[in-house]
This record gives sequence, structure tokens and C-alpha cells, in this order.
Amino acid sequence: MSVLVVGSAALDSIETPFGKVENALGGSAIYFSSAANYFTNVHVVAVVGQDFPMQDIDYLKERDVDFSGLTVEAGKTFRWGGKYFLDLNRRETLYTELNVFETFNPTLPDQFRKIPYVFLANIQPDLQLSVLEQMQKPKLVAMDTMNFWIEGTPDSLKRLLKKIDILIINDSEARLLAQESNLFKAADAIVKMGPKSLVIKKGEHGALLIDQNVYFWAPAYPLKDLFDPTGAGDTFAGGFMGYLAKMNDITPMNLRKAVIYGSTLASYCVEKFSVERLKELTENDIESRYHEFRELIRFD
Repeated sequence: MSVLVVGSAALDSIETPFGKVENALGGSAIYFSSAANYFTNVHVVAVVGQDFPMQDIDYLKERDVDFSGLTVEAGKTFRWGGKYFLDLNRRETLYTELNVFETFNPTLPDQFRKIPYVFLANIQPDLQLSVLEQMQKPKLVAMDTMNFWIEGTPDSLKRLLKKIDILIINDSEARLLAQESNLFKAADAIVKMGPKSLVIKKGEHGALLIDQNVYFWAPAYPLKDLFDPTGAGDTFAGGFMGYLAKMNDITPMNLRKAVIYGSTLASYCVEKFSVERLKELTENDIESRYHEFRELIRFD
């Protein structure tokens, strides 16, 4: 089954203790697509400026990612600059230039409205709601959000949470949304807000899945070469949703496997800047690391 992603396409300038890059391909829709395309057909809705280097997404077009929902507006592409410290969990945002993304108002092509699997990447909750209103009975809707929307548009966000199936956020966002310091109490509170399932990402400490009041904990893959964590969360979402769309069977066990596949793709993402590592993967690479993950958590 196909999956639709509505999010950002960006140009990132990033510095880590291990190097730096200027105007690299980024944005939630790009990272998501770079992971999900290994499992299923991906359709993208996003906006870029006239300065966007279209040749940089040729690798996705060659994998049949559908960019007919990508619009080019007069102006510049969304740009973000960040600096990471030796502890890569700490970063400083140097600048955020929304540019054409500031007026992004996603309109779905007619052929996108029946896509069964939908991922609403991190954009304004009212825009995420407008996307859902354009869809025709999707089978599964997952979404991401961030502290800015949790604090700035709580009413819109809570309306949206009643209409989705899976929320994917990090641990600090979960605590803020629930107004609860204990992560497990926070998870229980969020599920009561509407989503049927919840995935809480904890970076190098793995991910927690709550589905039908059952908890599943997955570790992070132990990496010796962690280079750039930008986009890891969106890559996780791409692997997670891509696998579910491929299986077209949303059972508790498949949700668990989707968490491991999401973690697998995210572990590759951080090994190089931007999407460079994701571009060179093979299906054998993904399956090999997936099985290594399984061995990490076996105890019988």
C-alpha cells in the first residue's frame, strides 16, 4: 500500500564535532521519503523555493517517489542552521528561515486523496487537520508535532489528536504535552487524548511503543560512528510507516516490528550528514541490521 507524507523540504547547514556541511538536503518529507521508499510507494506534498536544487532529489525519483504534490513558489526554500556539541543530544539553532514554507497551505492532488497510509509531519496543527479533511477515509494516520505547537496551539493540537491513529513524538514533547514528569504517566495521559497508539522516541536510549495499553520497549542500535543526528526522527517515522504500509496489516506484532525497522533506518541516517547514508543503502543492509536488532533484545 502507498503512503503519503505532508511536510517540509529544506536546505540545512549543519556543524557537528566531526565536520560541517552547507545547504544540504533536509526537511521532514525528504528524510521520511528516503526511508519509507525502501518498503513502499511514497507520495510527497511539500513546498520549495526557486532556489531548490531539484537534481538533489533525483535519487528519490529514481526510486519512484512521487513528487507531483511538490510545489515551487517564488522565493527561497526553507533553511535551517544548527550546531551540535560533543554530546549530540545538545544542539544550538543558529537560524531558521521559513521563507516559502511560512505560507505553506497543503492542497492534495486528487490522486493523493485515497492513499490509505498518511503521515502528517511536523507542521502547524490546523494545516494537519486541513490535510485530513481532504483525505477519503485513510486506513492509518500518524503524525508528529513539536514543543512550539504544544505550547502555542494546544487547542488545535488536541482536536487533531482525536482524529489520528498514531502519535510519534520524543520524550520531552510527551512530558510537555501531558504536563507530567513521569514518562509512563505521560504516555497514559496522551493515549486518553485520542491516539490509538503512541511512539515516544528517546534518541540514543531507544523508543517506547504504547498500543492497547501494552508497552513495548526497543533499544537504540549501538553505534560507534554517530555523525549527524539531524533528521533521525523523520527517518524513524519513514521506516515505521513504510513497513506498516508494506504489510497492510496493523497488528500489535507488526507495530513492534515497525518500531524496529524505524530504529534501523534512523541508525543508518546518523552515520553521515544529511541523507547521504540513506541514499546508498540496500535492502540487504536494512535486513541485516534489523536482524542484529532482534538479537540485541532476545533473552530466551
